[in-house]
Amino acid sequence: MAAEKKPATLLLKERLYSLRKAKGLRQEETAKLCGIGLSTYRRYETGEREPTASVLWRIADVFEVSLDYLIGRTDHGV
Repeated sequence: MAAEKKPATLLLKERLYSLRKAKGLRQEETAKLCGIGLSTYRRYETGEREPTASVLWRIADVFEVSLDYLIGRTDHGV
């Protein structure tokens, strides 16, 4: 039986948190680098809100990962 895939929202929030921690950034710093408000970024990281495509691009650029990795389509970051 194949492993059950997590919903994209769950993967996104987990990846945002782990990528931010790996870079040693605070949420405030990450939000500023992504060009979004702190409360907006927090909502992404808690899964309360999903970013638009343009914001996903900026987040992927900040963390230097692919969009596919960020949204859980692959487990390979670059």
